[in-house]
Amino acid sequence: MTVTTEGPLPFGPYDVTVVGAGVVGSAIARELARHPRLKVALLEAQDDVGQGTSKANTAILHTGFDARPGTLEARLVREGSRLLTAYAAESGIPVEPVGALLVAWDAEQLAALPQLTAKAVRNGRRDTRQLDASELYAREPGLGPGALGALHVPGESIVCPWSTTLAYATQAVRGAVDLHLNSRVEQASRREGVHTLTTTRGPLHTRHLVNAAGLHADTLDRLLGHRAFTVTPRRGQLIVYDKLARDLVRHILLPVPTTLGKGVLVAPTVYGNVLLGPTAEDLDDRTATQSTAEGLAALREQGRRILPGLVDEEVTAVYAGLRAATEHDDYRISAHPGQGYVTVGGIRSTGLTASLAIAAHVTGLLRDSGLDLKDPVDLEPVTVPNLGEAFPRPYRRGGDVIVCHCERVTLGEIRAALTGTIPPHSPAGLRRRTRAGAGRCQGFHCGAAVRDLFEKAGTTR
Repeated sequence: MTVTTEGPLPFGPYDVTVVGAGVVGSAIARELARHPRLKVALLEAQDDVGQGTSKANTAILHTGFDARPGTLEARLVREGSRLLTAYAAESGIPVEPVGALLVAWDAEQLAALPQLTAKAVRNGRRDTRQLDASELYAREPGLGPGALGALHVPGESIVCPWSTTLAYATQAVRGAVDLHLNSRVEQASRREGVHTLTTTRGPLHTRHLVNAAGLHADTLDRLLGHRAFTVTPRRGQLIVYDKLARDLVRHILLPVPTTLGKGVLVAPTVYGNVLLGPTAEDLDDRTATQSTAEGLAALREQGRRILPGLVDEEVTAVYAGLRAATEHDDYRISAHPGQGYVTVGGIRSTGLTASLAIAAHVTGLLRDSGLDLKDPVDLEPVTVPNLGEAFPRPYRRGGDVIVCHCERVTLGEIRAALTGTIPPHSPAGLRRRTRAGAGRCQGFHCGAAVRDLFEKAGTTR
């Protein structure tokens, strides 16, 4: 098992290198790990896996009911939903099938519901049902006044996005994929059948290249001579409400979708909180993950209308993520066999759901491009720590010290994360793995103890 964070990269060449260790890149690396004869690398610009869009999204496992029928995205989301649901069950990733309600707030939105039902049927979802206002309020009594009806989508679920990425990457590393962190790709060229990637840690050579660089996928694509799409960072700001707000909402509450996405939602999380967001702001800056006063004020105003009870609840956290929007309304996944190169671009918020299906699709493209993918093997199963409130947590068994009382994180959980296959390299990474410091006090009480454990672990690695 190889995870590196500094020093020169191996000279190689690798058989395949995946650029980008988000949920999609990690899923692709995991799929390639099923072919033990291959020498595979997974490159990540930052100091941990899942540091981009994968850590700052709405954490929904979609059914694909409202994807544009006939698109690659529609097919991969449909297949990926089935695959990820099964994978989560065997890996311990928390998933709650709470269902979604697309709420119609005016006559125009109400008139659009039959069309959404027909679209869902074309996407293989025949279980949606339109509700009148009385049925809607019976399901969601805390909903704001004035809703005219809704479309019920039973299969929509909430999931832990961080655990999903970590599970994929852990299986990849245990399956002999080399994970190289802090390795931002700055230049790329190809000569005599071998790609040379110039990174912040020196050169790396590889015969086949997969571009899963997310917000920077078009930049890498251009280095290799292609201009099939342009990424426009779409910022989504979100507000997280305290666990005491959890009883206010029973479903994922969605507006009728627009061309910018699914709009502002209110949803429970697997961690026991309530989520409000995201905004949809097209920007030029690919690093603009800061929240803004204007954006948060707009969210709170919309939250007041959707679920008035949120006004009186405490805010635990705010965050913002960037989605890799493009000028196209479908994924931009394409093979360039003459270059030994596959582009995986334009993967928006549905990428979490579609990740395993995208991985299978990409490995198929690599096979068609000449990569020898015979005789795949089954990977050893991996079990990630459960972070979901609806499932058994270690503190309930007793016998261990609770370090973070807001999130009830035990000393054993923290130590296990610090000694894991892919250990955290920052307190934030430890927080994502355990939830320590992510509760209502934001680490005020446990922060010093958690940092001490992190720093002591760093001296022994």
